[in-house]
Amino acid sequence: MKNLLLALSIITFYNLKSQEDSLNQQKGEPLEGMDCSWWNGGDRRTTPTGAGKFFTPVVMLDANYTHSYNDPIDNTVVGSTALARNNEMQVSAAHLGGDFYYKGARAHIVTQFGTRSTVIPRNDYSPYRGQYQLADAYRYLAEANAGYHINKWYGINIDAGMFMSYIGLNSYYQVENWEYQASFTSDNTPWFFNGLRVQIFPTKKLKIEPWIINGWQSYGMYNKQPGVGGNITWCPNENIKLLTNNYYGADAAAIPDRKRFHSDNSLLVRYVNRPKSKSISKMAFSLTSDIGFEKGGGVNGFKDGDSLQGPAQYFFSVMFYNRMWFYKNKFAFTFGGGYMNNPGRYLVLYPTGQASPLPNPTNPTTTAGAYPYSANPGDPFEGFDYSANIEWLPNEHIAFRLEYVHRQASVPYFAGHGGVTSQTGYSTSAPDPNWRPDLVKFEDRIIFAVLFRL
Repeated sequence: MKNLLLALSIITFYNLKSQEDSLNQQKGEPLEGMDCSWWNGGDRRTTPTGAGKFFTPVVMLDANYTHSYNDPIDNTVVGSTALARNNEMQVSAAHLGGDFYYKGARAHIVTQFGTRSTVIPRNDYSPYRGQYQLADAYRYLAEANAGYHINKWYGINIDAGMFMSYIGLNSYYQVENWEYQASFTSDNTPWFFNGLRVQIFPTKKLKIEPWIINGWQSYGMYNKQPGVGGNITWCPNENIKLLTNNYYGADAAAIPDRKRFHSDNSLLVRYVNRPKSKSISKMAFSLTSDIGFEKGGGVNGFKDGDSLQGPAQYFFSVMFYNRMWFYKNKFAFTFGGGYMNNPGRYLVLYPTGQASPLPNPTNPTTTAGAYPYSANPGDPFEGFDYSANIEWLPNEHIAFRLEYVHRQASVPYFAGHGGVTSQTGYSTSAPDPNWRPDLVKFEDRIIFAVLFRL
């Protein structure tokens, strides 16, 4: 009798354990069965290339040529994270890496070589706090993170390291974007963050992702307070994507009382889908609007204050793009643009070359340097842009893009014919005492890019 009871107990235990394991099994993959290849800022491949049991490779190359009709003598591009040099064929980015996974353990590593390994770290002043050259240590990494996958609902990922940011809708990788030169909304908001994230997929159509990070596009921490925020993405069906990103932190160097809040919100809609059509095969649009502010430490959010509170310091932007695919998705045409208003210029990309600011340890609200571009509280900056491109897409791994872009600002900002380096255009020339960087209020340019992804 004892043996029978023991046997029944063992059978009951394993049945309960089996039921528990069944309940804890992942119900499916996020976005399973949905076509996401049309997204702006998303992977346009229908399936990953070379996906294996333990490793899926990542190989991307972005080469571009651009010409500014201002024709700066030093060939330097101002105010862009995608472009660096005029009138030259340049490798903007070469990425190698992949996804590694084994028994729930996971890692994602993507290297970064090319002009972006210099262009992107220049916007981060957190390495100036303390020792060690973080900008040099990380500049050749686009992403590097590791964590663990939990088989609950449609998956839970707990990861730490360096991640690509979603703020501004566009992807950091141009092969995933509809346009090459991002509008102000995307180009002036973060491309990366360092910290901890948790991705929770309670359903295959919903992602909830909280963050604890060092700061706003920063390798290190500007002050003692980490940044906190998160992303919520919902795709009710494969023709609609809605997302919101929200952030709160203290990101003014050495001014811990100044707090920053930012809200980024996007809607993508595919309103035509005829993949076999030889005329228009797909049509879609993306709409993004950002709003945020800094308050405290001498600035006062959306309203001008008194001498103690300081001037208004906020960020508002919007961008819209519409894309049409032709002839079974082999060709595409995109047009759109955007607007930005950023009093205080705390998210403005500072002009490059001699006009670049360096941190001023005695007054971090200003910029220092031989020819500073001021970012004092309340300094005005408004900008708008529009662009159009035509793209040839022989297959989902390669794209040839030709783009026209007009950008304009309320204050001198873009590189004029005199450039931003010296009177000769060479950094080896000592600037003439009467020379100043030639900044103008607008620029028109064309861009040709070849974008590859394995």
